[in-house]
Amino acid sequence: MKKILPTIFLLIGCTITIHAQQRTVAECTITYAINLLNAGDSDLHETLKLSSETIYIKANNVRIDLVSPAFKQTTFFDKSLKEAVVLREFGSNKFINKLNAKEWGEANKKFDSLELKFQPETKNILGYECKKVEINARNGNLYTVFYVPSIIPSVKEYEYVFKDVPGLILAFQTTDSKLNTIQYVATKINFNPIPIHVFDVPTEGYRLMPN
Repeated sequence: MKKILPTIFLLIGCTITIHAQQRTVAECTITYAINLLNAGDSDLHETLKLSSETIYIKANNVRIDLVSPAFKQTTFFDKSLKEAVVLREFGSNKFINKLNAKEWGEANKKFDSLELKFQPETKNILGYECKKVEINARNGNLYTVFYVPSIIPSVKEYEYVFKDVPGLILAFQTTDSKLNTIQYVATKINFNPIPIHVFDVPTEGYRLMPN
């Protein structure tokens, strides 16, 4: 027993240290700049330069605002109910989609089987040391992600493809069907309390669209 006890205490100490270095955040706002890495489509390049995405996380609620010169899209997700609402605006035209838990699952079924490959590369983003992981989806899409392992958001499945990433995502990129490589990089992050009304879903003036 005298030889075993020090090993046990060492393992317990390591476990405590790992958990002490991680913290779960239930209030968080992140703004991302969007860039086109391959400059083949000049119109798309200029549009993305003027676009941004902002994610609001509060307990079990998430709101994602994607704003561009051509349209605006807002997604609301409730982790406890696994339900989502998507608002889209094209000029004066406004549309709303409501997805229950079953419909949300079906919409993200292509991301059920993911292969994560953790890489040794790191990158400093906004003063945070980020680790790299590559995600292969079964539809063939590849996502490259940089995340902060010491910070765990209270909701991760708002972007279902990132549900298994063990940390807060500050940058990611993927390639679309037209071989455009689009990159999102965090430009601002804060952990101030978010007013609950930010997660109120507007319905007036929106046309309900079938899923």
